[in-house]
Amino acid sequence: MALDICIAGSSGRMGRALMEAVAAAPDLRLTGALEQPGSPYLGRNPGDWLGTPVPAVITDDVQAALADSRVLIDFTRPAGTLGHLQACLALGRGMVIGTTGFSDAERETIRAASARIPIVFAPNMSMGVTLSLALIDLAARVLQPGFDVEIVEAHHRHKVDAPSGTALRMGEVVAAARGRRLSEVAVYGREGITGERHPDTIGFATVRGGDVVGDHTVSFMADGERLEISHRASSRATFALGALRAARFIADKPCGLFDMRDVLGLDALLSGKRV
Repeated sequence: MALDICIAGSSGRMGRALMEAVAAAPDLRLTGALEQPGSPYLGRNPGDWLGTPVPAVITDDVQAALADSRVLIDFTRPAGTLGHLQACLALGRGMVIGTTGFSDAERETIRAASARIPIVFAPNMSMGVTLSLALIDLAARVLQPGFDVEIVEAHHRHKVDAPSGTALRMGEVVAAARGRRLSEVAVYGREGITGERHPDTIGFATVRGGDVVGDHTVSFMADGERLEISHRASSRATFALGALRAARFIADKPCGLFDMRDVLGLDALLSGKRV
């Protein structure tokens, strides 16, 4: 039986990539498509541009969009995602959240909701990024005294938050590996006479322009050597495929908060266990 999926932000760049991925997957079915009130796409069938009929019409009624769906995939903006979360709670639907830019209080709202419904919450659904986070964690634990850490990320001109959620997650991984909180050590901009770099800090640099899908590099720099761990996305399809894998993962879960590390079974893989 196919897993019924609803996509939020269906007419956007990521929304279309998600719908195309669902349409191409034999075990999934697009049964809901959400857009903001006033969108010119309301009332249209996504099959018009997917090239195949789908049992969904784009609507701004979240209850209607979720009526025949088991999982909502949401890569929109915090306010919209939190509204959709309340509808998922009311209807008992699972949720895959790729939205970034949440406050600490909003993250706690998502965490609390996971006691009642299954949620995969990750700033980046890419399988490559998920593995890179594990490599960054290892490097941060091994390369401590004498290694400075800087994170550079680049995205398209339309991205509204900075640094990216993925860059922040990378910083959190480094900080945790060194026994610190990112809020204690992050430096988000440098200008003018800044003085020497403090060895405990984690620096961030943000680039915005063109149609860059997403580039991230974490540099560990010491006297005489530098280690760089980079991930570059050339297509939104990589995030869409990861999100679909996450939807399949929670389809049979009653509740719980998961990330892509859980979805990939990465802890078991790194420990040498079979998954």
